[in-house]
Amino acid sequence: MIYPGFSPYGFWNYKEVCRLMGAKYPAAPLGMITLAALLPQSWDIKLVDMNTGELEDSDIDGADLVFIGGMLPQQNNFLKLLDRVHARGKKVVAGGPDPTSQPEIYGQADYLVLGEAEHTLKPFLEDLERGAESGTYAPGEERPDITQSPVPRFDLLRFEDYLMVGVQATRGCPFNCEFCDIIELYGRVPRVKTPEQIVSELDALYRLGYRGLVDIVDDNFIGNRAKIKGILRAVREWSILHDYPFFFSTEASINLADDEELMRLMQDVDFRYVFVGIESTDEGVLEFTQKKPNLRRKLNEDLRKIYRHGMVVNGGFIIGFDAETRCSARQIADTVRQGKICMAMIGLLYALPRTQLTRRLMREHRLDQTVTRHGHADECDIDQTSSGLNFVTKRARSEILSDYIYVLKQVYSRKEYFARSLRLGLALRRNTRHRMSWREKRTAFHAFLLLVLKLGLRPRTFYYFWRNILITLAVRPSSVEETVNLMAMYLHFRKQTDHILDLTTRRLDSAKALDGSEECRARREAAVIIRSL
Repeated sequence: MIYPGFSPYGFWNYKEVCRLMGAKYPAAPLGMITLAALLPQSWDIKLVDMNTGELEDSDIDGADLVFIGGMLPQQNNFLKLLDRVHARGKKVVAGGPDPTSQPEIYGQADYLVLGEAEHTLKPFLEDLERGAESGTYAPGEERPDITQSPVPRFDLLRFEDYLMVGVQATRGCPFNCEFCDIIELYGRVPRVKTPEQIVSELDALYRLGYRGLVDIVDDNFIGNRAKIKGILRAVREWSILHDYPFFFSTEASINLADDEELMRLMQDVDFRYVFVGIESTDEGVLEFTQKKPNLRRKLNEDLRKIYRHGMVVNGGFIIGFDAETRCSARQIADTVRQGKICMAMIGLLYALPRTQLTRRLMREHRLDQTVTRHGHADECDIDQTSSGLNFVTKRARSEILSDYIYVLKQVYSRKEYFARSLRLGLALRRNTRHRMSWREKRTAFHAFLLLVLKLGLRPRTFYYFWRNILITLAVRPSSVEETVNLMAMYLHFRKQTDHILDLTTRRLDSAKALDGSEECRARREAAVIIRSL
């Protein structure tokens, strides 16, 4: 089983933080080890995660069959792996979110196992047993019952390679955002595992010796709040019995702030991070894109409620929507600052395959198929921050890119970032439950010493680093660990932002020429006419 590499400049790679902690990559490939658990137990399975190690020719030569799975940002490396495996004379089974969304791109794979493996893996295995040399196995209308999903093969992982290990509690999201592919891949009715399943997965991790951060990888953890509360109560009981060996992170919609009981349960089991798709604070943009959970909210108050329950919000923002104006980007920068959002993923809108957005853009003859199917001209891996605008924009493309540059410079300036990390540390009401193992304590101490060298003794950051630590120790000592963690993240964000700014600035020049072209003006006018009809 091979998991292709992500871009070294991706928002989520956190390479600099990994180096501090002695890890190689933030997250383990949960999809691959879940698939491994569904395969015949008599098979001898080896996992190669190319984000943490190299794939040797001998690995391919020693295999009877090679499985490759991946997402859109891994597409370039995925296709290269297909060619490499075929060159060694081995057959490839391809699957995952990107092959499911764009099977035509992966046509050279010998077997395409699409959709959720709980449904499509069985007919593939039956055909394989009968000697089938190729085949495509597509999902039907019915979605699998994930209460029958097995415990993932955590034993295939080297825990020390990762900052966190994932567990999945739900699939699907009840909302209907135009630009999102989650509802296309997994549906709008959230399917939830049983509390017993989640406890079994935590048990498996515990028995294998893992301690630390467990990421609940759901695209919206609170899609079915009633069932999630049952899971949280079970996890709380299990954590008490095992002396809190784990702490948690996840992704949720902003209406998390409406449910005090839910936030309290999350705090009880030590949830520390939650990614929230904010996208925009422009009401017109939210209405146009069907981001209804975010409409007419007091966002800063919502954020304060979440902070009071000890959770750091990682906010997602998007620039490039049809309904936005020049003010929209300024509002994003203001929201990040006022909302104390240190970890802000700010990206350009990308029309993902099989979404309502892509279907609308196709009707309006605005989708750029060359970008959608084959990447950008500079062969940049598709990523939320390094790619986007794979369509004819309503506003001038150069204007959107200029706004993007403005927001990145505002949000990730040194002074602004360290000020936010201090304010957020003081706002958190952290009641730490997790009991660190001796190994975790040793790793954390070593990481802090390295951070002192990288930030605490450098002229540009010396003042901010020690100011934040001393003030937090004096005012909110329970948050000092988080304040230090957030400052460590600056090492990643600064490097990643410099790369994106350089990339976007180079694209800005060509965008100015494109905006003035006759073809671009004609396609914009045609889109207006089609929308009016």
